[in-house]
Amino acid sequence: MEWTNFLGFIKQYGGPIFAIFGAGFAAFMAGMGSAKGVGLVGEVSTGLVTEDPDKFGRTLILQVIPGTQGFYGFITALIILSRIGLLSGNLKPLTLYQGLLFLAASLPVAFVEYSSAISQGKTAAAGIQIIAKRPEKFFDGVIYAVMVETYAVLALIVSVLMIVNIPL
Repeated sequence: MEWTNFLGFIKQYGGPIFAIFGAGFAAFMAGMGSAKGVGLVGEVSTGLVTEDPDKFGRTLILQVIPGTQGFYGFITALIILSRIGLLSGNLKPLTLYQGLLFLAASLPVAFVEYSSAISQGKTAAAGIQIIAKRPEKFFDGVIYAVMVETYAVLALIVSVLMIVNIPL
């Protein structure tokens, strides 16, 4: 393909391509981070539950917490796909500039959710030790893990505000 053909293709279809890529990137990165975070807590929890099966419920609560970032990425992707009309089957004509704006708007969720889910998983995994040694202090571990959530929520808010304010 010649450069002129490629540039013409990007000019004509680049807007929707970059917007859809942004939606996918947000869901992909957040989902990967959540999977890793949830997996970390699961690995640590299995040892404790093997020794004391009654602690399964408490460990499960800590394991679920890093999964929220995956939902934030999914929500962000759905909002982008809805705004560009892909979900209704009426894809709006987007300029390259608009497509790049959607891609840029997905970046806070993509990177912060990935990183915070892994950090939250590590924090929640450390909270499993609290359950093992001092079960009555279970909520201390939950609070530590939930503190990381603050930054995940802030990134979601920033991305959503950016997405809904992109002029179409």
